[in-house]
Amino acid sequence: MAPQTSMLHIRVDDDIKEEATQTLAAVGMTVSEAVRFFLHRVVVEQGFPLDLKIPNAETRAAIDESRSMMKAKRARFATAEALFDDLEKKRVK
Repeated sequence: MAPQTSMLHIRVDDDIKEEATQTLAAVGMTVSEAVRFFLHRVVVEQGFPLDLKIPNAETRAAIDESRSMMKAKRARFATAEALFDDLEKKRVK
């Protein structure tokens, strides 16, 4: 006999749902499959299946900068070449 199932209803921001749908589709999953997978991992691990950490000051600043850039629809570098040049300068030898 097939296991009994239940319907799960959640509210999520439309943009997040759309982006998650596209991202998951790229790896061959639906949102429903991802949620089922997540809940299965909660049961197997008897807890939240991801490490939840409070970001340090440097990480928090990077997150804030990224959000600001996304909101302003701007990039730190004008071209990919400028990005790679900057990375090359900072590379540890």
